[in-house]
Amino acid sequence: MKLEIRDIQKSFGEKHVLKGVSLSAEGGKAFGLLGRNGAGKTTSIRILMNVFPADGGEVLFDGEPIAYDKVQFGYLPEERGLYPKKKIIDQLVYFAELKGMSHKNAVASVDDWLERLGMAEYRNKRLDTLSKGNQQKIQLITALAHDPQVIILDEPFSGLDPVNARLLKDVVKEEIAKGKIVLFSSHQMNYIEEFCDNIAILNNGQVAISGDLHAIKRNYPRNRLVVQSEQRDEIKDFLGSDCADYENGALLITMKSADEKQTMMKKLTDRFDIDEIKVFEPSLNDIFVEYAGEQGKEAAV
Repeated sequence: MKLEIRDIQKSFGEKHVLKGVSLSAEGGKAFGLLGRNGAGKTTSIRILMNVFPADGGEVLFDGEPIAYDKVQFGYLPEERGLYPKKKIIDQLVYFAELKGMSHKNAVASVDDWLERLGMAEYRNKRLDTLSKGNQQKIQLITALAHDPQVIILDEPFSGLDPVNARLLKDVVKEEIAKGKIVLFSSHQMNYIEEFCDNIAILNNGQVAISGDLHAIKRNYPRNRLVVQSEQRDEIKDFLGSDCADYENGALLITMKSADEKQTMMKKLTDRFDIDEIKVFEPSLNDIFVEYAGEQGKEAAV
């Protein structure tokens, strides 16, 4: 499966929100849609889901204009939208039926997911009796119970403790393994790096950078080394201004050219007790800061 948006344009009044956004996500992989607040992520997601139309461009599924009556979406919104005073089973079944499931199949699927997420004991409880983390798991079931081909997760790990975060990670990995298209929107870069093969960073309604995350990292100049050593002060004295403090007690060594890295590695390992030495690659957070940048006065929605 392949989901694409091509040259999407969207304005609200005089505000030009999306300015030719093009993205592509494939089944069996996770795609990270990133950007600062107001970059255009939410508008892009709403157009993908046919909440409202684009002013220009197209949404394609497997190369053809998407048929929303045939392609099922599952959506976990950042702002949760369930009914706090209603019984959990009733509203989960209701949402599954809205997605086209029969009552019998909806009940069976919801019960399976409640069991899978360790929530079966709360089946007949009201939502507002649950902790925030457990409410998050109930909201997740609304996105998955109808077995959608496309799953969109907006800040899915927000408010989850480490145990529930691990459970959600396992569920997401299972859905990816089934060949689903999984799209993440999050400011928690560590989760995006863990799951996503491909990313796109939006800035002021445009794609600032997109593609394979590993390839993006490797395209950065490879003329820096990260070194861990107990002899960090001696190394700094030896290299002078070419050596600077880095994260977690490491040193960052800058060379004139990437061609020097083997020579520099040998020089350091021959002279000092080196615990770890590797070529510096930027983190996704570094890339995000560089490309999300300033959005200017005309911020998108």
